[in-house]
Amino acid sequence: MPDQHGTAAPEDFFPAWNQGAHPELYEVENEALDREGVVWAELVRLAPWAGRTLLDLGCGTGFWLPRYAELARAVVGVEPDPELLAAARARPGGAEVLHGSAEHLPLPDASVDVVHARFAYFFPSPHADCTAGLEEVLRVLRPGGSLVVVDNDQHNGEFAALLRAANASAHQGEAEYINAWWAEKGASTTFVMSSWTFDKPQDLADVISMEFPNGTADEWLSQDPKRVRLSYGYALHHLRKGEQNLR
Repeated sequence: MPDQHGTAAPEDFFPAWNQGAHPELYEVENEALDREGVVWAELVRLAPWAGRTLLDLGCGTGFWLPRYAELARAVVGVEPDPELLAAARARPGGAEVLHGSAEHLPLPDASVDVVHARFAYFFPSPHADCTAGLEEVLRVLRPGGSLVVVDNDQHNGEFAALLRAANASAHQGEAEYINAWWAEKGASTTFVMSSWTFDKPQDLADVISMEFPNGTADEWLSQDPKRVRLSYGYALHHLRKGEQNLR
């Protein structure tokens, strides 16, 4: 199990091409997410964390930790990339930030009430079995606790169209397979339409170019160089401990 003060990444860790390589630009992306608050409201409805202990799995630079801390009794962030730990630990709100991974959580059994994984680890496909990480999450959850995985809706919204143009499912998994995988595990899936809303067009262009570095979004960007918003669909997979099926 990784030492929370260690600097070496887990052996099975691969740095993210977006946050790992461009943390400052990923901050701009986070600030643009869901300014309407519809996704946040659905997260609260699915698994309330007021007065409870919440684990942000794959917390990155810790952007969401202070917001979780507004309601939670305690917040823990776990991040496998050692290059991002210092930024996460510097966030306000008093969250404890640990070095670990989905398969190796440096936490005791039954020690948290809610786990959030935002675009982290859980990309099931015929070539990537995520069961090991799911079993580890269930180990640290208290009875009746919840895992909520924030993923892309691959069918609805402008971002979904960009994903299809980039053939992102080749490495993220097909939506039908992902949704069926979660259903087989006993999870429910909720789809929410929101947006990315930026302060200026250049921020949108820079973030989209980071997320699609192969140029597949260039034509879309050229159609309206002054745009500051795109529609973004989310898939929220919710699994409650005690209702799972790992067979």
